[in-house]
Amino acid sequence: MNNETYLDELELEEVESWDELEKGEKTAFIAALIPSRESEADTKASIEEMQRLADTAGITILGHYTQRRNHPERSTYFGKGFLEEIHAQMLQTKVDLLIINDELSPVQGRNITDTFEIRVIDRTQVILSIFHDHARSKEAKLQVKLAELQYQLPRLRHLWAHYDQERGSMRAAGGSASRGMGEKQIEVDKRLIRLQIRKINKAIDQVTAHKETQRKQRGDSKKICIVGYTNAGKSTLFNVLTDAGVLVEDRLFATLDSTSRQLKLSTGAPAVLSDTVGFISNLPHHLVASFRATLMEAVDADLLLHIVDISDLRHEYHVAQVNEVLASIGASEIPQIIVLNKKDLVDSSLCTMLSRYYEDAVAISAAKNLGIEELLQLVEEKLMQNKLYHLLLPYTENALVSRLHEIGKITQEDYKEDGIYVSVILGAADSYLIQDYIIPQ
Repeated sequence: MNNETYLDELELEEVESWDELEKGEKTAFIAALIPSRESEADTKASIEEMQRLADTAGITILGHYTQRRNHPERSTYFGKGFLEEIHAQMLQTKVDLLIINDELSPVQGRNITDTFEIRVIDRTQVILSIFHDHARSKEAKLQVKLAELQYQLPRLRHLWAHYDQERGSMRAAGGSASRGMGEKQIEVDKRLIRLQIRKINKAIDQVTAHKETQRKQRGDSKKICIVGYTNAGKSTLFNVLTDAGVLVEDRLFATLDSTSRQLKLSTGAPAVLSDTVGFISNLPHHLVASFRATLMEAVDADLLLHIVDISDLRHEYHVAQVNEVLASIGASEIPQIIVLNKKDLVDSSLCTMLSRYYEDAVAISAAKNLGIEELLQLVEEKLMQNKLYHLLLPYTENALVSRLHEIGKITQEDYKEDGIYVSVILGAADSYLIQDYIIPQ
């Protein structure tokens, strides 16, 4: 059975269904726990990122609340008085939702809802909702659905609690003490969800195997992968380098599917460039695990182009977050080039400073097509270990000169009485061809 056939066998409603926010729930407050060591600037940036996530999910934020404490309350995440204050404000302003800027445990979410009568969702739910809305291919839908099911599984008890409450009141009026309908339904739902998880994992394994076959068919092509924080400009750079025409949008997680294209290098060496899903701080671990087929492009790469939006004041933090995710998928040892994007939006002195601060870095503007030649030159140096060689070849080596035109980049070629003077940029793998003709510098 081929990959496409297996994907088609999964019912569409299985892939696409998701416990989405109710249509009317479009306004929210954000609540965040702030450790004592966190600066005001970091707190502000974190809240702003959560606001942008909410905006991408179609939710309007009407205000935010923070509580400074080092550890969450085990049962309700926040303290009781803090939640009572938020509840009062939500009633007064008729806000639909409370968004917690963290992932709540099933117990915390259930207790906040039951005790304070607040409709609460967490950061993970917002991210999953965005991924759900942006998934276009069957592969992306499968990966998102898997993450959704893994998130829902430990939280089923709350969904059916009302049946047991109704059952309990009936028992109080003289009914028998049998197991509640809610409890039975939870067991049924858990079996169904585990079955779906197994089916989707099998389908994703098919996708992974198909991609592995494609990679083997690329032969000796070098593999380059663009990674970076969400909305750093990955798809824009991908389009500039490959003329791929990939959709570019100024929103978080616009790209969920990995796209690969041939990249033309000046030496003519075969290379394939891949775009990937963007990373973000506190990216849900089950989402990273679900996107293993897509993230495999990064794990299998010979070189990573780590794109950074240097117009964002938190760019250093974003670099650390991306490297953390790369480490979690086993890609931390792959060589990187730090691509400092959006140089047109910052002072030139900052570009110079950051280029020195980050090892193997180059400043560009993908949108303005600035610095691309310098980037490609660095790519070839890192990927092919290219060097500039100055050669003196006898006239009997005309065939070698022709060969150098094919595999290298000739920068100078002079025919003189004593031989052919050639300056050529050549990869380390081909340098054995010219060892006898190198002019010592």
